[in-house]
Amino acid sequence: MLILVSGGSASGKSRYAEELVVRTQAGERIYVATMQVWDAESRKRVERHRAMRAGKGFRTVERPVRLGEMPVPEGAVVLLEDLSNLAANEWFDGGDRAGVPERVLTGIRKLRDRSSTVVVVTNELFSDGVCYDPETAAYLACLAQLNRAIAAQADRVYEVVCGIPVCWKGE
Repeated sequence: MLILVSGGSASGKSRYAEELVVRTQAGERIYVATMQVWDAESRKRVERHRAMRAGKGFRTVERPVRLGEMPVPEGAVVLLEDLSNLAANEWFDGGDRAGVPERVLTGIRKLRDRSSTVVVVTNELFSDGVCYDPETAAYLACLAQLNRAIAAQADRVYEVVCGIPVCWKGE
């Protein structure tokens, strides 16, 4: 099963995604952490997420790039936190930008094929009305393409708004 959970900053999407994984009884719980820690703010965010999942039985795997190379135990329950960081890490690493969507989607397919459940968290970054520089706009277009592709493949799609999950697909 593939589930996509989207929402704005501090919407409760991560908490909801964790709840979905915890409710799933099958398989080892794997938390795929994609954030690269660059500063005090990102360290604080990582610590908050670690505290949120403490005692919930997750094994954390740091995977900021090359998701498709990550070994996945058969039948695992995987929480990918989050797609926007993974895409940004791939996009801004100086490599082949044209290949980013396929590399990320290949990694998601690998997770889905080996796992019993994959929950992908993504960010809603498209409603702020800001005109971005061309490089950032191109990254956002890549993320939008990934969000659409994963939503199309997903069994369920949720958007979390003010802590309330809204089901857009499935159930």
